[in-house]
Amino acid sequence: MVAKISTGKSIRGMLHYNENKVIAGEAKLIVASGFAGDIEKMSFQNKLQRFNHLTMLKPNVKTNAMHISLNFDSSEKLTVETLQQIAATYMDKIGFGDQPFLVYRHDDSAHLHVHIVSTNITAAAQRIDLHDIGRKLSEPARKAIEQDFHLVRAESRKYKQEPGIKAIDPEKAKYGHLPTKRVISNVITAVTRDYMFTSLAELNAILKVFNVIATRGEEGTQMFEKKGLMYSILDANGNAIGVPIKSSAFYSKPTLRNLEKKFERNEEKRKPYKNELKQCIDKILNKYNQFMKATFQAELKMNNIGLVLRQNEQGFIYGTTFIDHRTKSVFNGSDLGKAYSAKALTERFNDSDQVKTYLKPVKQRSSYLKLETNNPAKTYLEPITPSNYLKDLLGKPQYDHAPMIPGKKKRRKKGLRI
Repeated sequence: MVAKISTGKSIRGMLHYNENKVIAGEAKLIVASGFAGDIEKMSFQNKLQRFNHLTMLKPNVKTNAMHISLNFDSSEKLTVETLQQIAATYMDKIGFGDQPFLVYRHDDSAHLHVHIVSTNITAAAQRIDLHDIGRKLSEPARKAIEQDFHLVRAESRKYKQEPGIKAIDPEKAKYGHLPTKRVISNVITAVTRDYMFTSLAELNAILKVFNVIATRGEEGTQMFEKKGLMYSILDANGNAIGVPIKSSAFYSKPTLRNLEKKFERNEEKRKPYKNELKQCIDKILNKYNQFMKATFQAELKMNNIGLVLRQNEQGFIYGTTFIDHRTKSVFNGSDLGKAYSAKALTERFNDSDQVKTYLKPVKQRSSYLKLETNNPAKTYLEPITPSNYLKDLLGKPQYDHAPMIPGKKKRRKKGLRI
């Protein structure tokens, strides 16, 4: 299980996001803790007024809204009752058990997940401290729940989480089967809440994954000079369709001025995930000497990492953006280092179909039977031992030498001494 906490200043926007999912049939309210009346009969205003009643007790606190997502492994099929117990246990462990909160089960992605909306202002007009709540309270709670409910641990290799945002179907939007503003709002709210990006280009890299784009207009226009921003749906070819919608028309107010504030905060928030992303990319790069673009992108996708290649009309690649869906962090290739820039990667790209020929050779492992290099390998027939029979027959001739006749010894005369 993975828990992600987001804080904000508009509980209305958080409610709208989840309620729009309910209207679209992609979510269902399963818990309304601290609310009076029948859960099925509560209107949007009933829910909003309950939270506003508490936030007005402490009007000087600007950050008073909290949105939590609990994400489960794609292999886990949990019942509504189990999800209710997990959500209640989690909120109790992080100190929000007595706070009013709403739990929505979302069915808009491949993996099961729930969203929780609450406020940190208590009935006693006190503010619950949210600083570092993720590390201090959420992480211990998550690990305890994984053990108590026998869930797949987030740190295990078995855990696999799919992106929690559903891409817009451009065909349905084109023919009016989807309300354009609502589906765009769902994507924008989720992306700006969950992902860490530091520029409009990085934001668009994520939005395009879900068939949405943000545009400022042409340079020199009044819209560009006043930092205006419009959002549109993209078709299958990446072209904007339908009537663009102003950023100020959405509840979450994703205007460029508000986004620029996020750019600065995300610059620090994404730093802890930089080395982890580089290590994952390095493992893929070290497998190849050269590779096709499609091969590299497919390898990254297997690790839940998206790669956006920015190129001009002539097809020249001038920029790269990596989207890590695991940690929800976004980095330009040049921010990671020279080895991940567009220039370095394009030098290694090869358009040949013979990609396998460029794989780095694998070191040969020693076999189970060790060959004897000094002795020749034995054959099935034993080698014939040379008898030297022919050599004996045709050897060097033996010559008979005349016998040596010993010479006659001289007698010594008596009386003489030599």
